[in-house]
Amino acid sequence: MWFREELLKSIWHAFTALDVDHRGKVSKSQLKVLSHNLCTMMKIPHDPVALEEHFKDDDKGPLSNQGYMPYLNKFILDKVQEDFDVLEFYRMCWTLCYRKNINTKHLLISDRDAFKVWCIFNFLSEDKYPLVIVIEEIEYFLRKLTEAMGSGWSEDRFAEYKLRLNPKSSLSVWELIELVGMNYFSRSIDQQMLSMGITEVFNELILDVLKQGYMIKKGHVRKNWTERWFVLRPTSLSYYVCEDLMEKRGDITLHQSCCVESLPDKEGRKCLFIIKCFDRSFEIGASDKKKKQEWIQAIQTCIQMLRLGLLSPHREARQRRRELRQRQQVEEEDLTEKMKQLQAANESKQRELEAMRMKMEEAAAKAELDELRRKKTQTDLQDRYRMDLEREKMVRQQMEEQVAQKCSELEQYLQRVRELEDMYRWLEEALEDERRAKHAEEAMGKLQARLLEEEAAKRAELEQMHLQQQRALSQTTAEKEELKAERLAKERDLQAAMLQLEALKNERQGALKQYQEVSQKLERASRKTKTWKDKVAKHEGLVRLIQPGDKAPQVFTNWGPAAFTDTELELRKKRWQDMKNQGAQAQ
Repeated sequence: MWFREELLKSIWHAFTALDVDHRGKVSKSQLKVLSHNLCTMMKIPHDPVALEEHFKDDDKGPLSNQGYMPYLNKFILDKVQEDFDVLEFYRMCWTLCYRKNINTKHLLISDRDAFKVWCIFNFLSEDKYPLVIVIEEIEYFLRKLTEAMGSGWSEDRFAEYKLRLNPKSSLSVWELIELVGMNYFSRSIDQQMLSMGITEVFNELILDVLKQGYMIKKGHVRKNWTERWFVLRPTSLSYYVCEDLMEKRGDITLHQSCCVESLPDKEGRKCLFIIKCFDRSFEIGASDKKKKQEWIQAIQTCIQMLRLGLLSPHREARQRRRELRQRQQVEEEDLTEKMKQLQAANESKQRELEAMRMKMEEAAAKAELDELRRKKTQTDLQDRYRMDLEREKMVRQQMEEQVAQKCSELEQYLQRVRELEDMYRWLEEALEDERRAKHAEEAMGKLQARLLEEEAAKRAELEQMHLQQQRALSQTTAEKEELKAERLAKERDLQAAMLQLEALKNERQGALKQYQEVSQKLERASRKTKTWKDKVAKHEGLVRLIQPGDKAPQVFTNWGPAAFTDTELELRKKRWQDMKNQGAQAQ
């Protein structure tokens, strides 16, 4: 994709190389030849009639009276298409201009390398005529060149060169070619390394080569894997037979719908990935995993830029650098204007201080004159008082009081004079302090404004916190009253519970005593009952009625064969159980 500004820069070099007459104008015949060459290189039909109509002869000779730029825009650049070889167009413009402006025989670079530096200059130069490259773009180009050659960047040497270049701070294309050809910033690099570095920077900036290298590609017909030299540009991935780029085998056109994905290893091939386009897919293999990831990332970046509608990365970076320089220039102009305003304000302050100093000098002179008059008046008064004292002794006391009063007033006046002198010295010191503080005045004003804003914000925040504390305090006071009433009620309940506990304690002690007494009685009754049970059992076992025998089996007891039946035995056992239960309840 070509850009009109870059085409115009190349044409400008060719136009300025044309011969001029004694009036500084280019003849019509040279303009016709230049226009025919441009149309031929850009594949535009040449229109001699339009050219003759535009370049009319006038009374001063066969020269154009309408200018060459309107014809160039209307009949050439507006008709140009993107199907011509831009690099060959650059070579044609270079051929027209370089022999007249520079001789590369005394330089370390060849004509081919000088042409590449010329193209890089047109890419990095400002869009103003006559064309120059600013110092920031010179540093950018030289840094990339030294990185491509594998040598270190000399910051000190470039700083020294910048001091030598000031106040110009820019170079023409021929000065840049001479600077690179003299190898000033990399003296230890030979001619071959310098040529390879220029070629690498040329491929990156002019040919938009984002990445290149050998990879293997799977064919679409034979399905075999072949090693190719791949070159990635913002809109395409081209592949050649080898790295000399002489025999191209095909292009992979990148657009917004494309995508690139990693593939698993297959067919004995590793580090594979695929590029999917809307009509076909391409399987490619890298040499290792790192290069595979780098290629995938680079291709994804190109597709993303196409989706966003952005230019190539180097053109975007160049545009950002230009915008940054413009912002810095605007900021410097604003700073210069502010410095002028501050200087004017300072001069005004100096005039005000000078006027104040003059007023202070006038006040000091007036105070000195008043002091002389006062002293003279005092002397006259003393003489008169002396004569009056000699004449009238009775009025001595009154006159002494008046003299004392006058002396007090004189002392006050002297005190005022001394204060004025101190004030004059203080003002002189204040003038000196003000001169010292003039640089910090603006910063202090900004700081005070910021502190005032912060103070206002803090005051509003503290007022809000105060209101919240007031509401919380009122709520806490009400809750405190409720808790106090509740606490008093609980204390009353606690007192009642304590009294009940004391009564229960007394009752428990009385019950304990009763329980001990009942236990003792029960123990005595148990002993008596046991004694009587033994006696009754013995008596019932030995003394029994003689009754008719029972056919049931004879019952044996602890004392021998029983004289009673099973029914009687059950009745006796029941009575014995009832007596036992009654004794347990009594306990």
